Amino acid sequence: MTEQPLKVLFVSAEVVPFAKAGGLADVAGSLPRALNSLGVDARVAMPRHGQIPKGAYITDHLVEIDARKETAVIRAGRIEALPGGNAVPVYFIDNYQYFGRENIYGYGDDGDRWGFFSRAVMEMLEPIDFIPDILHFNDWQCGPAIALLKEEYRHHPAYRRIASVLTVHNLEYQGHFGRNSLRFIGLRDDLFRPGAVEFHGQVNYMKAGLVFADVINTVSRTYAEEIQTPEYGWGLDGLLRLRHNDLFGIVNGIDVEVYDPATDPHIPYHFSQENMEGKKRNKAELQRELGLPVSDAPLLGLVHRLVDQKGIDLFEGIEEALFEEDLQLAVVGQGDPRYEGLFRRLKQHFPEKVGLFIGFDSPLAQRVYAGSDFFLMPSRFEPCGLGQLIAFRYGAIPIVRSTGGLADTVTDVRFPNGNGLVFEAYAPEDFLDAIRRGLALYWQGRRWNELVAKVMGLDHSWRRSADEYLELYGRARRKVNLEV
Repeated sequence: MTEQPLKVLFVSAEVVPFAKAGGLADVAGSLPRALNSLGVDARVAMPRHGQIPKGAYITDHLVEIDARKETAVIRAGRIEALPGGNAVPVYFIDNYQYFGRENIYGYGDDGDRWGFFSRAVMEMLEPIDFIPDILHFNDWQCGPAIALLKEEYRHHPAYRRIASVLTVHNLEYQGHFGRNSLRFIGLRDDLFRPGAVEFHGQVNYMKAGLVFADVINTVSRTYAEEIQTPEYGWGLDGLLRLRHNDLFGIVNGIDVEVYDPATDPHIPYHFSQENMEGKKRNKAELQRELGLPVSDAPLLGLVHRLVDQKGIDLFEGIEEALFEEDLQLAVVGQGDPRYEGLFRRLKQHFPEKVGLFIGFDSPLAQRVYAGSDFFLMPSRFEPCGLGQLIAFRYGAIPIVRSTGGLADTVTDVRFPNGNGLVFEAYAPEDFLDAIRRGLALYWQGRRWNELVAKVMGLDHSWRRSADEYLELYGRARRKVNLEV
């Protein structure tokens, strides 16, 4: 008798290529493909946001929410397969009232929207005839679904052996809503207590997931340790310490087909580890595009949300000293007006050293990776970070602070296995020192070229991470089987 493949339903608010607000979407679009290439029957459930085409109708069902019934229409999509794998089926949960909007997040009724989504996911499994072994939930938007599985649906025969995994992509974002959200979702009011979902007088959706998930993971090993401390735990460190035996860290991968300098359609010149000539030409084109003089000066790239987390305030302490150096800076990003203003001022004061695009332009971001010599990630905290992994792929040497996933993936060049420039203290002078060490290395010719070739050969594909997720799923299933 042939053994049935492991069945996983990956539940996420955003998924590439359909809707993206951050790195979660990249993970949700890539990890299921990698799992399917390993023989898993991995599928995806997500809302049909306003920008997503309708897709083929599969079924619909009524969802009891707020003591009334709302219709969830299930529509079909797919994510193309990796070589040797299968395409990933996608189930779009369609409800115009909650998801027919321009943006993914940021609405006054977000508590209701994600409460509806959570119950709609739990109610759709039998109508679509897919009862998974693993429900793999992501971030706070899925917290109510995890509570529903444990408190209500686990008692249904079809759901008894479903194990839940919660991946925390960024603990800062938790989803705080009023007590009445429990009634809206249909969860018992007595869950409004410190040992369950109550948090400073509100319902905390992330906390609901952390309390009720069978297994929890974050997107790097170091971040899994960090969030158990008051500095990084955002008020939930005590709970995470209680659950430390169920808490793991798995570093994200990247889609090496999308991020491939040998085939990337968004860069003007292709290049590879064996033939680097195209990288020099991409640098010159990027300089022209951003209004910088074409020069051999080291080019430092920065592609980020311009927010506190990303360490942008460190630039404020080193502006004059930084631009006394022979370098150029290419910035693509948007966010806090304070930081947008900072880079506009730097562009005005140092027009031949600062290239700036305020906004997000994905093809331009690719060209920054391809044309830059260094990639800056001075993050205050960084659960995983994809930027440094993409930078490796394009031969841009990361300059990072040692935190979260950056600590797990970037080792300072002073060590034998070094692949970047690393600083420890969150201080402008330490950031500047790391940049200066990188600039000195840049002019060392042969050693620099060897380093660039080395980082381009690093394997940060999803294959290795997918193997670790299979181990995590095994832990979750064993835990549930012991409970049943």
